[in-house]
Amino acid sequence: MRLTKFFLPTLKDDPVDAVTASHKLMIRAGMIRQLTSGVYSSLPFGLIVFRKVENIIREEMNAIGGNEFLLPAISPAELWAETGRLEDYGDLMFRIKNRELVLCPTHEEVFTSIAKPNLISYKDLPQVWYQIQSKFRNEERPRAGVLRGRQFTMKDAYSFDSSWEALDRSYNDMAKAYRNIFTRCGLDFTVVSAHSGAMGGSDSEEFMVPAGAGEDNIVISEDGSYASNLEVAVSYKEKVDRKNSDLAAEEFHTPDIKTIDELADFTGTKDKSHLAKSRVFVNAGKDGNEYVLTLVCGDDEVNEMKLQNYFGINIRSAHNEELMEITGADAGSIGPVGLKNKNIRIIADLLLEDADELVSGANKNDYHLKNIDLKRDVKGIEYKDLRIVKEGEETSDRKSKIKITRAIEVGHIFKLGTKYAESLGATFLDAEGKENPVIMGSYGIGVERTAASYIEQNNDDKGIIWKGELAPFKVILISLGGKSDEVKNISEELYGQLSNEKKIETLYDDREGVRPGVKFNDADLIGIPVQLIIGEKNLKEGNVEIKKRRTGERFIIRKEDALNKVMELIKD
Repeated sequence: MRLTKFFLPTLKDDPVDAVTASHKLMIRAGMIRQLTSGVYSSLPFGLIVFRKVENIIREEMNAIGGNEFLLPAISPAELWAETGRLEDYGDLMFRIKNRELVLCPTHEEVFTSIAKPNLISYKDLPQVWYQIQSKFRNEERPRAGVLRGRQFTMKDAYSFDSSWEALDRSYNDMAKAYRNIFTRCGLDFTVVSAHSGAMGGSDSEEFMVPAGAGEDNIVISEDGSYASNLEVAVSYKEKVDRKNSDLAAEEFHTPDIKTIDELADFTGTKDKSHLAKSRVFVNAGKDGNEYVLTLVCGDDEVNEMKLQNYFGINIRSAHNEELMEITGADAGSIGPVGLKNKNIRIIADLLLEDADELVSGANKNDYHLKNIDLKRDVKGIEYKDLRIVKEGEETSDRKSKIKITRAIEVGHIFKLGTKYAESLGATFLDAEGKENPVIMGSYGIGVERTAASYIEQNNDDKGIIWKGELAPFKVILISLGGKSDEVKNISEELYGQLSNEKKIETLYDDREGVRPGVKFNDADLIGIPVQLIIGEKNLKEGNVEIKKRRTGERFIIRKEDALNKVMELIKD
């Protein structure tokens, strides 16, 4: 491709509203341009990269027997209402107000509606269906360029099986395909256990790219044996010791004490684990609201995603105006004993199991209770893992310590089970003629997000550094011809040999009247792996210059050997 024919609007300076490396560089390198908040146009240079990601995905999906579809980007709202996700997605879903239609953030419902009349016998299963499609999510605060946008391209795939064992096989096949995809894309990634969110389902894993621009916190053990999203991570920590002192619970005045730190200072307590932190949540259901009081150690925080795993995505923190009605007190004076609403469900973290001599709110403003014995004073209490793990804690098997790092989610796989089949009536007849719901899995990859994640991991102060299969071009041929016919002729000859004879993807900077410094800066910015530089000074000695973008190494090569050297560097 000749640069004089190629639309590549590079920029010298960073965009003022861009913060992450990928956002800055994708705009500066002429890959994308913003149309409106969270919506980007893919320019030719960017589209080449995105198509390369898509082709890798397509090859690996086809290798495991995937069938490619292309479904509508809009669907009837009633289809989403049948599965309950019209309400679950809420304002995150774009809705077409003058029609009962929505812009799809994902396609479980639509694929299931196709499966329903067509996968009617166990002989029709298993199936793996996928598409590469635009998706839409009404992000309240789009940011980081294509990493968090309102329109994006996603590969979503779905497996349909007749048994749970078959689902395990489909899931494992997909997990291997994902590893192949992200390896071929040149990403340094890790696989973590995760939460399925609004998708529903059971087993769930995320493919995460460690990067400072990441919106997720992931937990990785120092020995590499454990990895998890912080939302579901577990660790080892000693339980709060039980003293068996049998001291009576005693109310005491705590004026204007609202936080655990204030309570610790007021009581002179150094060990905050005995200061039990209480929070109230509301679980909205068809039969009305269920109230849940959670209890964790004072130096811990409630992991709300773990609560969603237990109760579903409709659980939320109680509003301030609800607390008085539920507990009899405002925030800061709430506890598990003497609640106004006797039907509230009380769940404590596992570290507090049967603990005594605890301090918590008295459900009376400006008062707390001491010597609370959960075994004695709180009837019907339940114990679950509720806490957010912390950096430096031991893994559950105590063989290593955990560290927490930022990461970008590029892929997510999870077992949906029968949720969508049951909601939409997608059933099949087994070998005995019995009707069963189809068992499903769901598997997603963000296309632009994958490319942006690569850039986050592969850049320097000059620009992007491409390598491997994602490189939009393998070689950039830079002609510093000026008025020299020899430079132009040699450049044209080498361009023909590279692009036509060797079939090497080559970008030819044939611009005239552009200073060498501008050409070199553009070449470094867009990051093509090999730079072949044809200049008058070197040609006088019969030489050309070759530069490796990643390392900056330079080679002065006889012009007749240039092609072989370029081919050697491309293979490296």
